[in-house]
Amino acid sequence: MSRAEVYFTKEITPEAVMALYGKLGRKLTGKVAVKVHSGEVGNQNFIRPAFWKPMTDAVKGTIVECNTAYEGRRNTTKEHWETMKLHGWTDIADVDIMDEDGEIELPVENGKRIRKNYVGSHLADYDSLLVLSHFKGHPMGGFGGALKNISIGIASAHGKAYIHGAGEEEKIWTADHDQFLESMADAAESVVKYFEGKIVYISVMCNMSVDCDCCAVAADPEMADIGVLASCDPVALDQACLDLVYASEDPGKAHLVERIESLNGVHTVEAAAALGVGSREYDLITV
Repeated sequence: MSRAEVYFTKEITPEAVMALYGKLGRKLTGKVAVKVHSGEVGNQNFIRPAFWKPMTDAVKGTIVECNTAYEGRRNTTKEHWETMKLHGWTDIADVDIMDEDGEIELPVENGKRIRKNYVGSHLADYDSLLVLSHFKGHPMGGFGGALKNISIGIASAHGKAYIHGAGEEEKIWTADHDQFLESMADAAESVVKYFEGKIVYISVMCNMSVDCDCCAVAADPEMADIGVLASCDPVALDQACLDLVYASEDPGKAHLVERIESLNGVHTVEAAAALGVGSREYDLITV
């Protein structure tokens, strides 16, 4: 696979997000789903709706999410809607809980661990996808970025359990860890193929706690913010974010690096690259 282009700026503003989108040269058309992380109630680190509003407005997008597979304030449609309102998402755009009316099955043609991916049924209503991710640590995946956002993030509540369990939802918390990471890569492949190039990925490297935005009680970040990155390749984007963490001279990065390495987080990127989802080789273009 050829080298990907990843655009980068140290400026963390809505205007910088818009500028990077423009640099990619891929205009999202039709009805656009804007995948964000709604943030668990109590979490202090998630990216606030106001930051994403200009980009969402630019594509006339609908904010989309799916219910979770664990206890919290987003594991039922009713509570998830309440959280979306509480956090202000309904103030900036139309919102869609995509598995509110059930799920659909996407084939995973080359999956190493799973051969189907259960996603919110409303995904079928959209023509293209804007993936707005917050790069940070994660208590199971090691880190969360673009690949996690299109796999676990777009999976229905049942689909999340299926991915976590590497094809056996009853093993949601007990499956082999690397098989879980490989299942995330498998699920990502199905979403990428579903939209056939009609996806853009933007990741923000700020508030980089070792914990995900899905944690109601999350650790405070210990390393400095880095910037905003954008690409049409989710593998290259996640790899670039990882590389920037390792290249940082901030001693606070040690905590995030330990979280990533202790959970073999890079394996999701490795597995996705092996499936042909994207390339780990990229050119970082500073804007």
